[in-house]
Amino acid sequence: MLTTVIQHILLIFFILVLVMIAQKLKIAYPIILVLGGLGLSMLRLFPSIEINPELILLIFLPPLLYEAAWYTSWKELWRWRRVISIFAFLIVIVTSGVVAVVSHALIPGFSLALGFVLGGIVSPPDAVSATTILKYVKVPKRISAILEGESLMNDASSLIVFTFARTAVTTGVFVLHEAATGFVVAIVMGIAIGLLVALLYYAVHRWLPTGTEMDVILTLTAPYVMYITAEYFHGSGVLAVVSGGLFLSSRSQHILSYRSRLQGANVWATLGFMLNGLVFMLIGLELPVIIKELGTVSLSEAIKYGVIITVVLIVTRLLCTLSASAFTVFISRYITTADSRPGWKGPVIIGWAGMRGVVSLAAALSIPVYMDNGALFPQRNLILFITFTVILLTLVAQGLSLPFVIKWVDMEDPDKHLSVEEQERIIRDRLLEGSIRFLDNHYPEEVKANPALKQLREDLEHRKTVSMHNKIEGVDHLLYKKVYLKMLNHQRSVLHELNKDPATAHELIRKYHELVDIEEEILRMKYEPAS
Repeated sequence: MLTTVIQHILLIFFILVLVMIAQKLKIAYPIILVLGGLGLSMLRLFPSIEINPELILLIFLPPLLYEAAWYTSWKELWRWRRVISIFAFLIVIVTSGVVAVVSHALIPGFSLALGFVLGGIVSPPDAVSATTILKYVKVPKRISAILEGESLMNDASSLIVFTFARTAVTTGVFVLHEAATGFVVAIVMGIAIGLLVALLYYAVHRWLPTGTEMDVILTLTAPYVMYITAEYFHGSGVLAVVSGGLFLSSRSQHILSYRSRLQGANVWATLGFMLNGLVFMLIGLELPVIIKELGTVSLSEAIKYGVIITVVLIVTRLLCTLSASAFTVFISRYITTADSRPGWKGPVIIGWAGMRGVVSLAAALSIPVYMDNGALFPQRNLILFITFTVILLTLVAQGLSLPFVIKWVDMEDPDKHLSVEEQERIIRDRLLEGSIRFLDNHYPEEVKANPALKQLREDLEHRKTVSMHNKIEGVDHLLYKKVYLKMLNHQRSVLHELNKDPATAHELIRKYHELVDIEEEILRMKYEPAS
C-alpha cells in the first residue's frame, strides 16, 4: 500500500516536471506528457498501470466535459451551431463508417462490427489537445469556437456509435432502424436529463442556504450525477453533462456568490489540470501492457495497421471539412448561414486540428475483456494498440505541425474583432460610466451626505478621467504594473512584521494577506491579455 502511494506521488511530480518543460519549450503539454509517459514505460520505472475498464469513462470524462462546457461561450456555440452539429454528428458517423470499412478490408478476421467499434473510438478529436495547442498559436476566433464546440458534442455521437457496435459484437445482432432510433433517443434523453438535473442543482444553489464550501462540492458532484443518471436511462451521458454544464454556467452569476465563483474556479482549474495530466501520462504508460497482450498479431503488423488507420482518419477529416465548406456555399443560396463563403483556409486548419486523446483512450480501455457468454472480446488488444498509435501520431505529428500549418495557410480573421486592449477599454469605460450613473440616479442625497460615498464617486470620476487621458496620450502600463506589484509585496512585508506582534490576531493578518492577493489578481487580470 505504501509503495503504491509513493509511486503515485512520484507520478504526479513527473507530470509537473513535464508540464514545466512543455511551458519552457512552448509546446502543448499533452504532447510532452504522452511522450514522457512513453519514455517512463520503456524505462519501467513504474509497474503496469491498469484501470477497471468499466470505470474509466466515469472517472475522467464527466468532470473534464463539465469544465469545458462551463467555460464555453454559449453565444459562439449558437452562432456556429450548424457547422458544429455537422462536425460533431455527421462527420463523426462518416469517419466511423470509413474506418470500419477500411479496417474490415485491411485486418484479417476483423468484422465490420469490430470496425465500427474502432471507428467509434478514434473518430472524435480531443477537446483538451486542440484547445491547449491553439493557446500557442494565433487563429481566428471562429476557428477556436468551432473546434471547442465540436469537441464538446462529438464525444456523444462517437460513444453512441461505439456502444451500439460493441453490443453488436457481443450479441451478434445489429438492426439498423433500431440503432438509428436508439441514436436519436440517446441524444434527446441525454439533453433532457442533463437539463432536469441542472434545474435541480439550480434550485438547491438558489433557494437553500448553501455556503462557499457546499457550493464548490455541489459543482463537483453535478457532472457525475448528470452522467450516471443519463446513462442509467439509456441517454447520452456526454450530452447530459454538456447541456447541464452550459445551463448552470449561464446562470452562475445568479446562483453562486462571488467567493463561491472564485474558489470554485481555482478548484476546477486544479482538478482539470490533474485529470488531464494523469490521463495523457496514462496513454504512454499503457503501452507495455498493450504490446504484451497483442497475441498472435506481430508488433510490426500492429504498427502498420495503426499508421494506416491514422492516415485514413486525417485524410477523411480533411475531405469532410472541405466538403462541409463547399456544402455551406451551396446551401447559403437557400438559407441564412453564419458565413456563406468559408473558403478553404479555415477548413484546412480545422481538419488538421483533429488530434485524438482522452475520450479515445477512455473508450478503448472500457472495452470489456470478456463478453456476456464468457468468451474473450475479439481483437480487443489490437484495437487498444491501434487507438494508442492513432493518439500518439495525431498528438505528436499534427500537434507539433499545426502551428506551421496555420502559418502556411495565413488566414486573416474575417470577423475583424476589436483588439483585446480596445475591448477591455470599452468594458472599463462602460463599468465606470454605469457606476457613476447608478450612484447619481439612486443615491444622490446619500452621496452628498456621506463622505465615504462622496469619495467613492470622486474616485470613479478620477478613473474615468484617467481612462480618457490614456486614449489620447497613452500610459506606460508595464511600469505602472511593476511598481504596483512591488508595492503589494511591500504590504506583505509589513503584514509579516505585524504578525510578530503578540497583540495582533493572526486571523486578521491572514485576512489582509488574502485582500492583498485579491488586489494582485485584479491587477494582473486587468493588465495582462485575456487567455
